Amino acid sequence: MSTGKRVGFAVVGLGSISQVAVLPAFAHSRKASLAAVVSGRKEKAWKLAQQFHATQSFTYDEYAECLENPNVEAVYIATPPGEHEKFAVQAAKAGKHVISEKPLAATIKQARNMVEACRRAKVLFMTAYRKYFEPSTVLLKKMISSGDLGRIDVIHTLFSELRPFGDNSPSWLFSRKLCGGGPLTDLGVYCVNTCRWLVDEDPITASAVNWVRDRRRYKEVEEGITFQLYFSSGIVLQGTASYSAAFSSFVHVHGEKGWAALSPVFAFEEERRLTGKLKGHWLQKTFKPIDEFALELDYFSTCIRKGRQPEPDGEQGLRDIIIIDAIYQAAKQGGSVRIKY
Repeated sequence: MSTGKRVGFAVVGLGSISQVAVLPAFAHSRKASLAAVVSGRKEKAWKLAQQFHATQSFTYDEYAECLENPNVEAVYIATPPGEHEKFAVQAAKAGKHVISEKPLAATIKQARNMVEACRRAKVLFMTAYRKYFEPSTVLLKKMISSGDLGRIDVIHTLFSELRPFGDNSPSWLFSRKLCGGGPLTDLGVYCVNTCRWLVDEDPITASAVNWVRDRRRYKEVEEGITFQLYFSSGIVLQGTASYSAAFSSFVHVHGEKGWAALSPVFAFEEERRLTGKLKGHWLQKTFKPIDEFALELDYFSTCIRKGRQPEPDGEQGLRDIIIIDAIYQAAKQGGSVRIKY
């Protein structure tokens, strides 16, 4: 197929993230097009296909038919995490490239199956981490890799959302089977992935403490969790993920030559501020919101056209699930847990 032709995508799962961010991104993308949408409800799929100019719509029961469409070259999976595996494996077997929302899956086994299915089918597999393409985090990574901050000592990071009992949050967020956990899997996965990407290193041990205040809602998953990840280089990461605090996020990186802080860091609709102090000089830079999802689609489309492995790939998404599992083990055991990749 011509390297100049847009890559046709089917978006699987039409919940909030798809309607607010993924589907609108195709209008801003230069290299991807919306070929189809797939939902559990026929009327919903048809309506959103009309709204976002998809050429076809399907139900989950019609997914095999969707994958037979030659205009669908890749699938963007945005269902609850516990359902990612079945859609990814089926797409891979049909020869379609796969990009999956984070967390990659609800369990390590599911994530491994996804990675292996795509490897066997020789299709590209990407985990949908937006921060690899967003200018403020790219700049922060350059500051770290260039040595501007010197040897990194401590990283502090947090991602929180307020989800009190009785609000309109989707029920799957509080289901261990569908989500794999609570705010750690939904929000903390950003903290884990972004920070290890920033320093190009994987942690070796984890410790953690979680909490539940409102047992009416948090029957299966934690309400909040604080965790520590330890790296062989000596870096210590202090992270927090919570459903009981106002919507906020930050990453603070502290090195021997200075520090840098980015906040908010994980929200895609807000202005970002990068501040810091390097060798006694203050740094402050502001970044306007951009369509991070369009950047993500363009990048993966380029990888497809050029036959190039994407970063972050499925293996990186799997590693995050392994780290998250170790954090949960540490919280349960009340001690340090070695991370086994």
